[in-house]
Formats: sequence, C-alpha cells, structure tokens
Amino acid sequence: AYEMAQESRGLGDVYKRQDFINNMTHEFKTPIATINLALDSIKNPKIIDDKQKVLRYLGMIKEENKRMHAQVENVLRISKLEKNELNISKERLKLNDIAQDAINHVELIVEARNGEISTNFDASKSTVLANETHFTNVIVNILENAIKYTPENKPLKINVSSHLAGRFILLDIKDQGAGMSKIVQKKVFEKFYREHTGNVHNVKGHGLGLSYVKQIVEDHEGHVTVISEKGIGSTFTIKLPLIS
Repeated sequence: AYEMAQESRGLGDVYKRQDFINNMTHEFKTPIATINLALDSIKNPKIIDDKQKVLRYLGMIKEENKRMHAQVENVLRISKLEKNELNISKERLKLNDIAQDAINHVELIVEARNGEISTNFDASKSTVLANETHFTNVIVNILENAIKYTPENKPLKINVSSHLAGRFILLDIKDQGAGMSKIVQKKVFEKFYREHTGNVHNVKGHGLGLSYVKQIVEDHEGHVTVISEKGIGSTFTIKLPLIS
C-alpha cells in the first residue's frame, strides 16, 4: 500500500524557500553522525595512542564542522530572502571531485557498517557549472539512501562512477540494497512520497530527500533518473552538461 503524505504539487523551476530550509536542517544529520563516530573512535584505547589515526579522525571532525558551518550560512542566507524562491550561485567545478568529496563525508558511516565504496571516474573531463554545497548534498543524499536501504544482512557495497556521453557527463551511484518496485521508481522523486516498508520510509526527514535532489539537479540544467530491481539494488544516474 502506498500513500502520499500530502498532494505533490508542481514546483516549476523554483525550489520553494521553506522546503529548502527544511531540507538543509535535515542535512545536519550526516555530519553529526560522522562527528560522533570519529569521537568514539578517538576514545578507543587502541586508537588514542596512534597519532596518525587520531589526526585522521580530527581532520574528519574539522571537515564535518566546516560543512555544518556552510549549511548554517546557507540556511540563514535563504531565510532572509524576501522572494519565496531560491537563486543558487554556481561556479566551475569538477564533478569527479564533488563526488569524491561526498564519498568522504559518508566514509565513517560506511566503515561502521563494514561496507565499501568503490569508484571508477572514467570521465576524462568533468568540469560543470555547479554550486559546491548543494551538489555535494545531492550526492550525499543518494549515498545516504544507498546505506539506509541496504539491509543489515546484505553486504554494503556502493559503486560511484562517471563517464562521458557527448557533451554531457553521467554520474552513476549503484548499490546492492533493497531495490524498488517499478511503482516506487516512478514516484520516488515526488515531494512527500512515502513507500510503506514497516518503519522505513523511502524519503527521509521532511519527505524532501529525493525531491530536493531532483530540484537541485534540474536547477543545474541536468536530469536524475533511477533504475532499480527489488532485492537486487538501485542505480541513480545524474546527467549534467559539461562546460569547456
């Protein structure tokens, strides 16, 4: 059985300010979880005397703290906008680098599950026009879903790859998790969509996770799609125009 928590309404090209703020506050969950894992690791008697490992975890804490600071600045900036719309600033960035940065943000969470993330960045060119904070969030969101929807009794394996297709770059995020039915695949990017799977929901937090992903990708003149098979896993594909 499926339900809509609220009628999904067309947002057009504009991502609503309140939706964005709701989502950005949800984005604090991953850095907080990572900082907690890093602190627990440092307190481990086997690690606290290993200077290199302590420095690694302190570096992670610093990075996550920096990310949360950027999130706070974004929320404050957007909350001050008079118009109920989002104007996202963009710069020249390498999508391969953004993807690797997103992977770094979930590294400890994956390690805690004894999982692994492999990469194949085959795209020789990956320069796109993007907002670093938002696009990192987009990829982290998809990685979080891959982690969350890989059952505990299955190995957590995620592959992130990039390749070129004409004047576009494609980024694939493939998991071996629970997968989705054809019905869910059609609706998963809709705002407030929920799939009933006991206590687990397909869209987390405020029901904006993958809706946010879709809106941000489309704001970047791109597309996001998913191919999935129940019990086998899912592959999310982000397609963005390259810039020279």
